[in-house]
Amino acid sequence: MKRNRKMYAFATVTVMLLGLLSRKASTLLPEFITIYLGDALWALMIFFGMAFLFSQLKTSRVWLLSLLFCWFIEITQLYHAPWLDAIRATTLGGLILGFGFLWSDILAYAIGTLAGALLDYCLIRRKNNDK
Repeated sequence: MKRNRKMYAFATVTVMLLGLLSRKASTLLPEFITIYLGDALWALMIFFGMAFLFSQLKTSRVWLLSLLFCWFIEITQLYHAPWLDAIRATTLGGLILGFGFLWSDILAYAIGTLAGALLDYCLIRRKNNDK
């Protein structure tokens, strides 16, 4: 099994743009959704990025790698060194590294990566059935 890397690159960029738009559309959506949507989309973007990088890995392994990466980034938010906080103070650094640890983000990352795994599984299964 090998994933179509162009499709996963496109999915990564698309989800990234949706995540950025979700911050701008926060007044249009219910608060409950806007609180967690960006984090779930960030995790989905990470999943698609990992699927792009590791195109031959099983979906379950890509999911686990993505989830652990997201959780690692969240856990690093417990550490505050001046140099790291300076990176977080930039727009890009804040988007990538976040600002503070939240248990709700841990759940949002699990949901986002699981959504990616389910989409990936469906796409791969459909591709295999088309053969």
